[in-house]
Amino acid sequence: MKRKHIFLIIVVYGIILGASIYSYKNRISHPVAEDKGHLLPISMKSIQSAYGDKEIQKIVKKAIKTNDKLSIAGMSHSQGGQTLYPNAIMIDMKQYNKIINLDKKNKTITVQSGATWDDIQRYINPFGLSIKVMQSQNIFTVGGSLSVNVHGRDIRNDALIDTIQSFHLLNPKGEIVNVSRTENAELFPYVIGGYGLFGVILDVTIQLTDDELYVTKTKSLNYQNYSTYFEEKVKDNEKVKMHLARISVAPKTFLREMYVTNYEIASNQEEMNDYSKLKRDNIVAVPKALLGMSRYSNWGKDAFWELQKKYMKTINNKLETRNNVMRSETAFMDYDSGTRTEVLQEYFVPVGEFASYIDDLRAVLNKEKDFNLLNITIRYVSKNDHAVMSYSKDNMFALVLLINQGRSKQDIKSTEKVVQKMIDVTLAHQGSYYLPYYSYPTKEQLYQAYPHAAEFFDMKRKYDPEERFVNLFYKEYGK
Repeated sequence: MKRKHIFLIIVVYGIILGASIYSYKNRISHPVAEDKGHLLPISMKSIQSAYGDKEIQKIVKKAIKTNDKLSIAGMSHSQGGQTLYPNAIMIDMKQYNKIINLDKKNKTITVQSGATWDDIQRYINPFGLSIKVMQSQNIFTVGGSLSVNVHGRDIRNDALIDTIQSFHLLNPKGEIVNVSRTENAELFPYVIGGYGLFGVILDVTIQLTDDELYVTKTKSLNYQNYSTYFEEKVKDNEKVKMHLARISVAPKTFLREMYVTNYEIASNQEEMNDYSKLKRDNIVAVPKALLGMSRYSNWGKDAFWELQKKYMKTINNKLETRNNVMRSETAFMDYDSGTRTEVLQEYFVPVGEFASYIDDLRAVLNKEKDFNLLNITIRYVSKNDHAVMSYSKDNMFALVLLINQGRSKQDIKSTEKVVQKMIDVTLAHQGSYYLPYYSYPTKEQLYQAYPHAAEFFDMKRKYDPEERFVNLFYKEYGK
C-alpha cells in the first residue's frame, strides 16, 4: 500500500475518532433527563451530584457567574417537570443523605435533604420513634417531600409543613440561611410546597413521634355512605390513628363499591417488640400479574378488584407497628413499557361533597372509553393553610388516581382533555388538585384551585429576581 494511501486512512480514522469523542463528550455534558412519568425528556446542560454544603454552594455560585439556570432533583417522582429545565444544571441531591443528629429526648431528627424516609425509618426504629407525616411510600427524599408539602395516612397529623422545625436554605444569591417560624419566617410557607423555586433545601430538623402498635380494621361499604361513616366512625374516634380507602375502578362496580382500612391503637402495646422488625416487600407475583392484566382488559380490572377485597379480609385484626404501616409495598406496581407510562393525578374534595362528586366524576368517565384508569386510593387531609400553596382549603378527601396512557403526542393530548374535565368537576365541588403532576391543567384551573398562586410567583421573583432556580412547572404556570 502506498504511503499516501496509508496517510489518508490515518487522517480519515482520526477524523472519525475525533467526531466520536466529541459526540461522546457532548452526550455526557448535555444529558437527557426525565422524571418518572417519562413524558418530559429534557436535555440538561449537566447533572451534578451533591455531597456537601460547600460543594452545593460552589455549584450555585458558579452558576451565578456563568448565568446558568439551576433545577433540583431527588427521586424525580414529581411528573410535571419540577426537576427539569432545558439546558439547566441539575443538582442531584440523592448523595446528600446523611443523618446529622437524633435528639431522642425531644423526638427530633436532623437530616440532609437527600435522605429518604426509608433512611430515617431504619435509623429511628430501634429507638421506638416514628415519622409523623410522609407519603404512603418511603422511597422519596426529604427535600423533595418538603418541596411538595406531602400528606399521608395519619389523620391526626396534618401536612408535612407542621412537622418541620427548621431547615437551612441555599438561596439564589449563594448564601446559606436558616429558615424557621421565627427566623427568616417569611420564607417558611413559600419554600415548603415551593417546588424548588426558592433555592436548595439543605439539612432539615423534623419533629418525630412514638412508634405504636396498631390493629388493622377493614370494612366494605357503598360510596354513598362513606362521608357519614368517616365523620361518625373514624374522625371522632380517637382510637383511629391512620385511615385510607379505595373505590372500585372495575367495570362491574365502577365508582360504587369501596373498602376502607383503619389503623386503631392496639390495647396491648407491650407486645410491640414482637412486631417492630421493619418489613420488606412480600411476594408480589400474583398482584403484579393481575395489575398487569387490569392495564389491558376489563376482565383484569374486575379480577384485580375482587382480589383486593379478599386480601382486605385476610388482614382484618392484623397487628402492625406504625413504622411498618408507613412502609407500603410498591414493587408490584413497577411498570416498564417503551410506548406507555403511568401517571398520577390527585384531587381534593370536601368531605360532605364526596358522594355527589363521585356521581359527577362517574358521568364524565363513563363517556371516556379509552381512558385507562387503574386505581383510586383515598386519604383524608384536614384544613391546613400553613403553606401558601396549600391544597386543603377544607377538611377534604384526597383521591389519588393512577392512569395508564401512551407516550405519543396524541395520547398526551387525549389524557389532557380528560384530566381537564375531571378538574372542572373537582373545582365545581369546591375542590382543588395536587401540583406535582404533569401539566395537564390549564393556567386558569391552577389559579382557581390556588387563589394565592399569583402571590406565590411574585414572591419567587422577589427572592430570585434573576430566576436562577427554574423548572418546567414554573415555565408553564409562573410566567
